[in-house]
Amino acid sequence: MHPALEGFVVGLALAAVLLGSEYLVLRKASRERAEQFKKKMEFDDTQRRRLVSLARFTLLIPPAFAAAFWLIWR
Repeated sequence: MHPALEGFVVGLALAAVLLGSEYLVLRKASRERAEQFKKKMEFDDTQRRRLVSLARFTLLIPPAFAAAFWLIWR
């Protein structure tokens, strides 16, 4: 496999794990807060912005890993 493609796949997997784990942590915190206040579970504004900013960052990870793998193994 071409090093850039391999780096892209590794970066994509890392980005998915990072975003998924952050989502699960925020969902757990929202669920606990909802139980405490006896309300429906929903993300507050800060949590939504945190997820959106992390999603934007994860868009940069695969190309960066592709470039790094290509530079290292060319």
